[in-house]
Amino acid sequence: MLRLLAFLVLAALPAQAEEIVLGLSRDEVAITANFDGSDILIFGAIKRDKPAPDTGPLGVIVTVAGPDLPVTVRRKDRRLGIWVNTDAVEVDAAPSFYAVATNGPLNEVLRDTEDLRNEITIRRAIRSVGADVDDSRAFTQALIRIRAGNELYQVLEGGVDLEEDTLFRAAVNLPANLTEGDYEARIFLTRSGVIVDEYVTVIPVHKVGMERWLYNLAHDNAVLYGLMSLAIAIAAGWGASAIFGLLRR
Repeated sequence: MLRLLAFLVLAALPAQAEEIVLGLSRDEVAITANFDGSDILIFGAIKRDKPAPDTGPLGVIVTVAGPDLPVTVRRKDRRLGIWVNTDAVEVDAAPSFYAVATNGPLNEVLRDTEDLRNEITIRRAIRSVGADVDDSRAFTQALIRIRAGNELYQVLEGGVDLEEDTLFRAAVNLPANLTEGDYEARIFLTRSGVIVDEYVTVIPVHKVGMERWLYNLAHDNAVLYGLMSLAIAIAAGWGASAIFGLLRR
């Protein structure tokens, strides 16, 4: 009886008016010895079962987030002519990489209440635990500023190309200094700043080939990795000495 009642309730609900159909230019990113960054093209379409609703302008937001990691942010101050660490704030979880792209000004396509609920902007995606300093927000802003300078945090207003309120595309640049792990891509549709649909997918970013083998060896067998590194260093030193001796003759 309860199952029948639940089915009847779901059947009575209106079908979703707008839905995201997504595509990716690549399903994974491989980090190799000559890796110098990569571009990911996120594209898709908006599926409708009836004409577009007249409830305000359509917004598209694309976010790509790297693995969350704890961070300690320290502030330096000059004391007796020496720069020393004075205060610190523990950030419980901050994305190692975060990009947010929109088809217009962010404050126009997303309401603050929706941002608070879904943690879309960079400042919402960073979670700080109890800080024992008065201006802890300044530490978060400093973290954002530093990582933005390294292209690890990106705000791309106008970075989403939306055509005829149906087709959209966005290119996100991944810099060379990436953290390995699963990167989460989220796409939001909004009407007058209110989210009407969301799509989430994962893009694996991993070392491959020799880099993967060396990484696993260093973590799984540190003694063997150290002996191999020592042997390579000795061989390189001996080889350089031999070449130098031949050149002097």
